[in-house]
Amino acid sequence: MAEKKIEVAGIMGPVWAIGWLFTIGFLKLGFLNGLLAILLWPYYLGNYFSKFIS
Repeated sequence: MAEKKIEVAGIMGPVWAIGWLFTIGFLKLGFLNGLLAILLWPYYLGNYFSKFIS
């Protein structure tokens, strides 16, 4: 039986992109905020979900 090697780096790029696009759609961000979400993704999620915790 041949062993298969799974390359994690090849999988995580598309997973990150799908998560990023989902976040932009879920939070209904505009174009500029969507571009900023690349760097500030945790801030936008934290800001959104903090409304439910307080």
